Amino acid sequence: MSKLENPVLMAAIGAAQGLRGEVRVKSFTADPIALGDYGKLHSDDGRVFEVLEIREAKNVVVVRFRGINDRNAAEALNGLELFIERDNLPDDDLDEDEFFYADLEGLEAVDGSGKSYGSVTGVFDFGAGDLLELKGPGRRPVLIPFTEWSVLEIDLEAGRLLVDPIAAGLVDDKEDGTGNPFSKKSK
Repeated sequence: MSKLENPVLMAAIGAAQGLRGEVRVKSFTADPIALGDYGKLHSDDGRVFEVLEIREAKNVVVVRFRGINDRNAAEALNGLELFIERDNLPDDDLDEDEFFYADLEGLEAVDGSGKSYGSVTGVFDFGAGDLLELKGPGRRPVLIPFTEWSVLEIDLEAGRLLVDPIAAGLVDDKEDGTGNPFSKKSK
């Protein structure tokens, strides 16, 4: 099996479920049951998995893969991440202001004057909204909110994001002259 050129993480396999080779899977799709609709899933080590059965269970789905027929084989899959090729994702279903996380990675973040703040190296959601991780040469990674106030425009074809550096927290608001956006100007 050849390595995927542009892999997109779709799911992570957890513990075995029962004795027939089923596993608990954390699906990263909008509809967890739709995991089987994307075709064959690939692991980093080159294995290919085909979903035979899938059903919902609390916060995961329970999946039976072709060729995984007993608990021992299912237990051996624990912790495995499953990917598909980016081209297999249906772009037609996206609204104009919707993007796949995988499409944002690698975009350069620039402000209105063209100053670069690095490239998107990750997209995270810790529960309070999406965050973009930016990393530039010789810089530490920084997280910025992925909101309409901090990310003003996304141009996938040009490979860039237009950001408001103040709203994104990349620079201090210097209006008060102190460099601290929370201080009151002393006279």
